[in-house]
Amino acid sequence: MADQLSPANQVMIAVAYVYQEHGGEPPARAVAAAALRAVADQVVPELDEPDWGACNEMHCDIELYTDHQRKRAALLAIATELENHQ
Repeated sequence: MADQLSPANQVMIAVAYVYQEHGGEPPARAVAAAALRAVADQVVPELDEPDWGACNEMHCDIELYTDHQRKRAALLAIATELENHQ
C-alpha cells in the first residue's frame, strides 16, 4: 500500500515504522517535523541558484528566488527545532 502513496506520505509512514521497530510510538514532534519537511519539499522544493548573468526579466526573478528560499528555510528551521527538542 505504501507504494501507492505520494513520496511525502511515504516519509511520514517511514518515520512511524522506524519508531515501531524500536518498540515505541513516534513522538508527535518527530511526526510533525517529518510533515514539515515533506511540506517544504512539496511546496517550496530545493532549487539550484539561477545563473544570474544569463537572466532577463522573463527568465529569472531574484526577488521570487529569494522569497522561495526564505520560506523553505523557515519551514526547515521549524522542523529542525522540533527534532532537536524531543
